Amino acid sequence: MPVKKMQDLDLAGKSVVIREDFNVPMKGGKISNDKRIRAALPTLRVALEKGAGLVLLSHLGRPTEGQYEEEFSLKPVAARLSELLGLPVKLADTLEDVRVLPGQVTLLENIRFLKGEKKNDPDLAARLAALGEVYVMDAFGAAHRAHASTEGAVRAAALACAGPLLQAELDAFAKVLDNPARPLAAIIGGSKVSTKLALLENLLEKVDMLIVGGGIANTFLAAAGYSVGASLCEPDLIPAAQKIMERARSLNRLLPLPVDVVTAAELAPGQQAVTRAADAVPQNQMILDVGAQTVAMYADMLRTAATVVWNGPVGAFETEPFGEGTQSLARHLAEGKAFVVVGGGDSVAAVEKYGLADKMGYISTGGGASLELLEGKILPSVAALADRA
Repeated sequence: MPVKKMQDLDLAGKSVVIREDFNVPMKGGKISNDKRIRAALPTLRVALEKGAGLVLLSHLGRPTEGQYEEEFSLKPVAARLSELLGLPVKLADTLEDVRVLPGQVTLLENIRFLKGEKKNDPDLAARLAALGEVYVMDAFGAAHRAHASTEGAVRAAALACAGPLLQAELDAFAKVLDNPARPLAAIIGGSKVSTKLALLENLLEKVDMLIVGGGIANTFLAAAGYSVGASLCEPDLIPAAQKIMERARSLNRLLPLPVDVVTAAELAPGQQAVTRAADAVPQNQMILDVGAQTVAMYADMLRTAATVVWNGPVGAFETEPFGEGTQSLARHLAEGKAFVVVGGGDSVAAVEKYGLADKMGYISTGGGASLELLEGKILPSVAALADRA
């Protein structure tokens, strides 16, 4: 969809409202990972270099809408932004407190402290849009939400456009969805088929090979007639998995299942992990990772891929010793020639944990938004920007 781009606009002397995604993880009142803040820095610097004054909007966590809650305050974000930008970032408690001149940066307190944000209240959307002369939607991580700051204000603004971060995300996923270099592979992991059924069905029509991992693979193994013991599985979705496998065969798509798996009595650190054939899982054991033979099979398939989209780990990588499969697969992707788009919080966390993020083609900042794009949905924020363009 064609949208107006912030980079193409004259922002000199103007006040510019930028909706970013500063929904960062917090621990003990401190930011534990500032990746989303750093991802927004190029957008902010371009706008400042163009001579604009910036009003920044974001949510943080899930406070009770319309109420101030200290644990969800953006104070730590304002402080971190000040450090990274090298200039003071004022935190405005209310809409009435927002004042900005060219070269200045003001961050409005948590947008979800305002009543009507999540319900996309048109009055609130108009008030947010009126905070500046240009409204920039740059928060890909919130682009799938039709909220006042993400969709309503885009439609209400005098001039609305996409920021560089949002545009980069859309461009990366376009390389996967619109006209990908082939062969195109998708790796879809995670715990449940139910959360990614629409994704699997949509991708199967587009990809040349589809690899399933994690708890999702367990349901597919059960659908193929294997016993998965005490593993996470969704028996009620076995028919859906069987239909996907049948569809893959009819389309001549590769949909491999694990040939060996790593099992343990429970998902807990320090468990005795045993590698077994996929058809030899005892009733008291849980499948918690894929084995070396399976990784080698996947790597051999992916060696021919030109484009790969990865959403979800292939094992319980957060708990040792069940991360070897995900780590090995990530290394194969990092060393390969394919353009790899990594989306989804867990798979992004995995490649960061193993120090491989900078070797991937693109690391997405959005979990739910990337999922909806891969499911074939149009994001509300993007639809609004396209309508305004």
